[in-house]
Amino acid sequence: MTAQVLVEKKKLEKPPLTIHTLGDRVLRQPAKRVNSVDAEIRQLVREMLQTMYSADGIGLAAPQVGVHKQVIVLDCDPENPATPPMVLINPTIKSTSGDICILQEGCLSIPGVYLEVKRPEVIEVSYRDEFGRPQTIKAKDLLSRAIQHEMDHLNGVLFVDRVENKLALNEELVKMKFSPKAVKSVSVTQPFRD
Repeated sequence: MTAQVLVEKKKLEKPPLTIHTLGDRVLRQPAKRVNSVDAEIRQLVREMLQTMYSADGIGLAAPQVGVHKQVIVLDCDPENPATPPMVLINPTIKSTSGDICILQEGCLSIPGVYLEVKRPEVIEVSYRDEFGRPQTIKAKDLLSRAIQHEMDHLNGVLFVDRVENKLALNEELVKMKFSPKAVKSVSVTQPFRD
C-alpha cells in the first residue's frame, strides 16, 4: 500500500528540492503539525525521498528543504531496493530507554562534518504514515538515532547543537567552512521529546 510514495532509490542530476545548510535561518524555525495527510503531503514525501537519495542520505526532515511541516523520511538501507523507506508525519517520542549511546553523526545540512552525539539507545515513537494512519514503533540502533536526529530538525535543532566536545566541533566546522557561531548549544539533559 506504500506504492503512492515509492520512488526509485537513485541519484538524480537535479533533485526536486534544495537542502539548506548550517547558517540558513530556515533550519532554526520549528515545524508545524500536519493537519491533513493528503496528496500534497505525499508529493512532498516523494520529492523529499528523491532529494535524500540524490544526496546519499538516510534521513531528511521537511525543514531541511525549507518546508515547515512535521514530515520526516528515512531509509537506513538505501542500497536495498526491497526495503521500503519510512515516512513519519507528526512524530512524537513516547518513551526512551535509560541506556545512552554515543555514536558519530553527520547531516545533509552540514556536509563533511561527522561528530559524536549522545542519544537514548531505544525509543518508542508514535506518528502518522503517508496515508494518515496512526503508527507506533520501537526503534533501536541506527533507526533510533536517525529518527531522533530528524525529529530534532522539526524543533530547529541540529546535531552539532548536541555535540559536547566543543574543540572538535569548532575544528570540524571551520575545516568544512561553516561558522561555529551558527551552533546553538542545547543542554545534553534537555529532553529528547517535542
